[in-house]
Amino acid sequence: MKILGIDPGLATTGYGIITITGSKFTLSDYGIITTPADKTLPERLEIIASAFKKTLTKHNIDEVAIEELFFNSNTKTAIAVAQARGIYLLIAQASRIPIKSYTPSQIKCGISGYGQATKSQVQYMVKKLLNLTEIPKPDDAADALAIAICHHNSRSIKKELQTTTNK
Repeated sequence: MKILGIDPGLATTGYGIITITGSKFTLSDYGIITTPADKTLPERLEIIASAFKKTLTKHNIDEVAIEELFFNSNTKTAIAVAQARGIYLLIAQASRIPIKSYTPSQIKCGISGYGQATKSQVQYMVKKLLNLTEIPKPDDAADALAIAICHHNSRSIKKELQTTTNK
């Protein structure tokens, strides 16, 4: 099974893909999708849609995990990022790929066990859990891998609870 984690953005979206084999997971790929600031919003959304479709097809993704948006100040930026996030949701849904959303604190807790973990603590856990020699760069890609790992861990806990209650 392959899980694609997405840290959505209009200018830069991080993506991270992990492969699940049994109860273990390994790194498959990670990177960013970028859009030029000099393009119109519809053009940027089209770039995102095209790149995302290619990623889904290339990696044969089974599930998508995406970060919920949290903005407390710049409404204009929030709306543009929300529109980009909508593209990811729409394409995954149209591709019949299950989607799960996580808040930033759920992601932090799901990877480090602490919902108020710092960015550096989360990145350190990504490095350790994936047995990497260094933290993935850029930060958006490391964040996306954290989202994918959080989703895997959430699935594992859910399975464990189902097994326990069915005994």
